[in-house]
Amino acid sequence: MIRIAMWSGPRNLSTAMMRSFGSRSDTVVSDEPFYGCFLEQTGADHPMRDEVIAAMDCDWHSVMAALHGTAPGGAQVWYQKHMWHHMAGPVGYEDFDGFTHAFLIREPERMIASYLRKRETASFEDFGLERQAEFFDREADRLGAPPPVIDAKDVLANPQSVLTKLCAALGIDWEPAMLCWEPGPRATDGPWAPHWYPAVEASTGFGPPESGEIELDPEGKRLAEACRPYYDRLAAYRLTP
Repeated sequence: MIRIAMWSGPRNLSTAMMRSFGSRSDTVVSDEPFYGCFLEQTGADHPMRDEVIAAMDCDWHSVMAALHGTAPGGAQVWYQKHMWHHMAGPVGYEDFDGFTHAFLIREPERMIASYLRKRETASFEDFGLERQAEFFDREADRLGAPPPVIDAKDVLANPQSVLTKLCAALGIDWEPAMLCWEPGPRATDGPWAPHWYPAVEASTGFGPPESGEIELDPEGKRLAEACRPYYDRLAAYRLTP
């Protein structure tokens, strides 16, 4: 069984990627299993905070143990959608022994603009980029080569090409079913879905390529500039169409 830890920041096409993998014949998905732990430990004031904490296992070690267990339904592939900024507790890279890591990135300007459409403010810490760099470096050291990186803009520009390359890098077969899915919610969606997932719930596949200029206010521009070096570093290794 292959356990895929797909690491992403918020608003990086991560839920559409989860839909894509969830459409495979051999795969089960998990949606941000450490979100409850993060909210309870940090006190972060996120939308639906109380509902998320009430619905989830908020014990770091218990969640990690479950992710090391048998995949739900005995699936051959267990795709786990993780957020870098959630890793604020006692669980770290070394606890993911035996997992296959991959990294999903997005241009900072588009990531921040999308985030601000759902929340009034954003800070550098909301995107977890320092933890992204740590996990990427440690996985590259372990492998002796960069782990797979995909960019949201490349996925939207040519999903079949990028996902075929990603599957090869992960050691699994490509399935055409990854390109489309039924609309609507999923039982595997996190309890925060009503706030964050309306667009994905209405979708039946990946959206059109990203285009056009992004307008950010001065604070948003400063935040994008702070995020840019982290994006550029991983983008140099991305799987291109």
